[in-house]
Amino acid sequence: MHADRRAFSIDLAHHRAELVLYYRKSQSYELIVGGIPQSRVSLAYPELLDYPYVRHIARMLDAAAPAGVPLHTVHLGAGALTLPRYVAATRPGSPQLVVEYERSLGEAVLEALPLPAGADVTMLWGDARELAAGAPDSSAASDSLSPLTPPRGEQQPLQSPPAPRAYWGWHDVPFTIVDLWDAARVSAHVSSAEFYTLVAARMAPGGVMAVNLLDGGAFEYARSQAATLATLFEHVAVVLDTEPFGHPPIDNVVVFASDAPLAVAAHPELLDDNDNDEDDLAGPRPTVLSGTDLARWIGDASPVTDATAIDSPDPDDPRFPG
Repeated sequence: MHADRRAFSIDLAHHRAELVLYYRKSQSYELIVGGIPQSRVSLAYPELLDYPYVRHIARMLDAAAPAGVPLHTVHLGAGALTLPRYVAATRPGSPQLVVEYERSLGEAVLEALPLPAGADVTMLWGDARELAAGAPDSSAASDSLSPLTPPRGEQQPLQSPPAPRAYWGWHDVPFTIVDLWDAARVSAHVSSAEFYTLVAARMAPGGVMAVNLLDGGAFEYARSQAATLATLFEHVAVVLDTEPFGHPPIDNVVVFASDAPLAVAAHPELLDDNDNDEDDLAGPRPTVLSGTDLARWIGDASPVTDATAIDSPDPDDPRFPG
């Protein structure tokens, strides 16, 4: 049998990254960094989303605008670009910006698993916080921009990289996904109130921020993150696939935040995949915490600033149940 030409293994600054074929029929690949699965993506069926937390974010994207309507979306953290591919497939013509720190990894993924023709995606290479802190019309970071397709309305390829304002300006992004993982860790400098304030400043009024975390047990880290976002946004909802109070094993925690009411809080059935029989991925409806239930879950957890923020917990920490 011939080796799959898309698969690769490369060394990054602190980890080894691998792209492996795990299901040939759907051309599905998994990206693994530092031994931790990061992304699963299907080239044949980009709407196929294996990980529950990815489906939760996708359902919020589905609810953000009528079906098929283009949606300007920013993705902080690339992985194998699972959600950018989903948006391109379900909302053709959507202008999307992807911020990725590991340029060598991002380019290797794009070479192995090219985005579909017509996907309006621009890659911005660099640290998300540094880029968020930059002036929106500054050209200082323009050499970090890599437009994969011309912006809508352009008939010819770009002759030079555009200024960041064209893709991540002030107050123009209705949906921002924060998924800034370095293997199994989220750095403190991209999880503080100051960082979220910088990102929120580039969101449209009433825009939604989705933050992917990893926690379990007593949820000390995730509860503090939710408390932090609650100081910046009027509406916050937490989505869990584990018990919120039962000291569960470590798992993904998705926090949605907005100054407008969140669809997932009013209609938790949006996250119900039990009618999805195509891929056998249906499971119990996740727990959605908002309002007084969320306040009870956050409890005495304090918001975090640059002075108090810490890296996310190690998944192998013995305090987490196995």
